[in-house]
Amino acid sequence: MIQVNPIKKIAVVGPESTGKSTISIQLAEHYNTVWVPEYAREYCSALTNPCTWQDEINMFRGQLALEEKLVPQANNILICDTTIITVKIWSDYMFGRSPQEVIDELPKHPYDLYLLMNIDLPWQEDPLRDFPDMREHFMDVWHRELKALDAEYHLISGTNGDRLKNAIEMIDEVFKYS
Repeated sequence: MIQVNPIKKIAVVGPESTGKSTISIQLAEHYNTVWVPEYAREYCSALTNPCTWQDEINMFRGQLALEEKLVPQANNILICDTTIITVKIWSDYMFGRSPQEVIDELPKHPYDLYLLMNIDLPWQEDPLRDFPDMREHFMDVWHRELKALDAEYHLISGTNGDRLKNAIEMIDEVFKYS
């Protein structure tokens, strides 16, 4: 019987303006695979009113559906630019609680490795970013959430090419790639 290796799922997560999308694209290119964009970015750019509870649920469902759609295209590794944990973090902050659906699904959607992007990059203005003065707060929240999931995660720091180099080294070390 032929044993098929399952796709390794890598989540690139962290506070706003930490280079998640950029590094996700770079990692996908490096590993010759696909990346799952952040569903919320496109969703929120189309909103004409403040984000609602239902919007958070829609983004949660959209992120899961997009990831599921792209898994078959992955080449051993799937790079995910954020995960549904982001919906929990934002919902907790904005509404004081998270949708039960999100809480129930979090343990059912594990990732093999989380790369937590450090806040050592300068803030980049973007109409979809809201909290330039709360990056340390949200970094603490990310640490707590990942620990609560008992997730394997590593903090990725560095500017310019060092950030990518550090991420690649961590992936190669964890998955024993050479």
